[in-house]
Amino acid sequence: MALLPPPEALAEIATAVDPVRAEWSELRWVDPALWHVTVAFLGEVPDEVLPELRVRLARAAARYSPETVSFGGAGAFPSASRGRIFWVGLDAGPALTRLAGSVAAGARRAGAAETDRKRFHPHLTLARSRTRSRHGDDLRPLVGALSAFGGRRWEVSSVHLVRSHTGASVRYEQVEAYPLAVRD
Repeated sequence: MALLPPPEALAEIATAVDPVRAEWSELRWVDPALWHVTVAFLGEVPDEVLPELRVRLARAAARYSPETVSFGGAGAFPSASRGRIFWVGLDAGPALTRLAGSVAAGARRAGAAETDRKRFHPHLTLARSRTRSRHGDDLRPLVGALSAFGGRRWEVSSVHLVRSHTGASVRYEQVEAYPLAVRD
């Protein structure tokens, strides 16, 4: 499950990242065409689970109002000094965290057993470390270079069921969109 930011918001990130990207050739940079915000990772979902999954995802999304968010700041997992994943943050309120929890719970109830149970931290992954060491890379200078980044505000009005196609070239396929339906 993912949020698909508008092209204008993604273009701002690309503009901010481009000047520093060449200096960090040791990272595997995610193709901007693949940029999205993961709300809940579902893993492999058996075909027989899809009908119930669709019902539960639609129900979960319908319980929430659209929310205005923006990208801002930068960081790394697990930390900037031992970075494995470099990201730009998503400035969002607690409703987005609750939405992520509802989507994950609905997916589990539908039978999508491989949901990721990590605490939701809204972000957009920009790069991954190539280092095989569990210690990652010291990304503090990179995080510092983009820590002041702040993007335009945009409205999250739906969550998207996205299928990953892995292999020589990764691609994502949007399967369905579920509107956030509660209006204030």
